[in-house]
Amino acid sequence: MHYRFHDSPLGPLLLAADDNGLQLLLMELDSRPWRIEPHWQPAGQQLDEACRQLDQYFAGQRRHFELRLAPRGTAFQQQVWQALLAVPYGRTCSYSELAKRIGRPQAVRAVGTANGANPISIIVPCHRVIGRDGSLTGYAGGLPRKQLLLELEGALQTSQTSLAW
Repeated sequence: MHYRFHDSPLGPLLLAADDNGLQLLLMELDSRPWRIEPHWQPAGQQLDEACRQLDQYFAGQRRHFELRLAPRGTAFQQQVWQALLAVPYGRTCSYSELAKRIGRPQAVRAVGTANGANPISIIVPCHRVIGRDGSLTGYAGGLPRKQLLLELEGALQTSQTSLAW
């Protein structure tokens, strides 16, 4: 596994990937220090493209990421993360809408838990999931970062309502 730290408007990011693709994109959090595994090695050019695309995203020049992703998780988590990838740039959905989208309308809490366990933030856009009433609800990176990402994408409307996708 190769890793790299990358500066962003959200603060430092940690990216980690292996030959299968990007496995982690984490934000720095006060309560949870990053854990660099002993077998990880600093990236050479392996993560250049991911960093370039992130820079383009933050500059408002990229709406879709074109990277190989390899997040690790349960089959259910993988299903939720795939559904997140279908939420378009500049749009939001609720946890209940996401649960319906994966064919599990009663699994709203489980969808929320899987959303919170997303190991590839920003690129797998868990920030696009909001409360049914349009409120900004939990975000592992903190609500100010979620708000910044949604503002960057133009997804925060005055009504804060969820948009169909």
